[in-house]
Amino acid sequence: MIAFLRGNLLQRGADSVILDVNGVGYRARVPASTLERCGDLGAPVELYIHTHLRQDDISLFGFSSADELDLFEMLLSVSGIGPKVALGILSAAPPNEIRSAIAQGNLEILGGIKGIGKKTAQRLVLELKGKIELDDEIAELSPLDGEVAATLINLGYSAAEAQRAARAASGKTLEDKLRGALQSLSG
Repeated sequence: MIAFLRGNLLQRGADSVILDVNGVGYRARVPASTLERCGDLGAPVELYIHTHLRQDDISLFGFSSADELDLFEMLLSVSGIGPKVALGILSAAPPNEIRSAIAQGNLEILGGIKGIGKKTAQRLVLELKGKIELDDEIAELSPLDGEVAATLINLGYSAAEAQRAARAASGKTLEDKLRGALQSLSG
């Protein structure tokens, strides 16, 4: 099983890269965050790899950090979550924000991720809540910040953007915090 690749970026796709590793090209599907970190064609790239075996296919999924790989594999352990959906979740927000949303049971943020409905969000929380370990720096969203984030997601912002803006906005009412969050997102 392939667990790690180091090579030069040969080609970049919408959700994948091809690495030249000593003359052999390996295609790996990657989340948006990893794709952004890959650099220009010919640049050296290191990826932590999950090898996904099916009866008719062998697919590689690559991540720029072991943390992303660990969360991807944890997401795969949830019934009904396949590699494409797990990759979409990791493309929507940084790993710590996803962990935070699961640990808090924040269904609005999880359900706002493309490809995740209410039932899948509930299943994620139910099956992973006790397994998630949060970094000390991750502060839980207050109920008010959660409402602001959910509103921003409904307006089309990503879960990551919504959480950051909700935490950063000041105000004591939903309207004040939402106004501040929208100003920070537009400026």
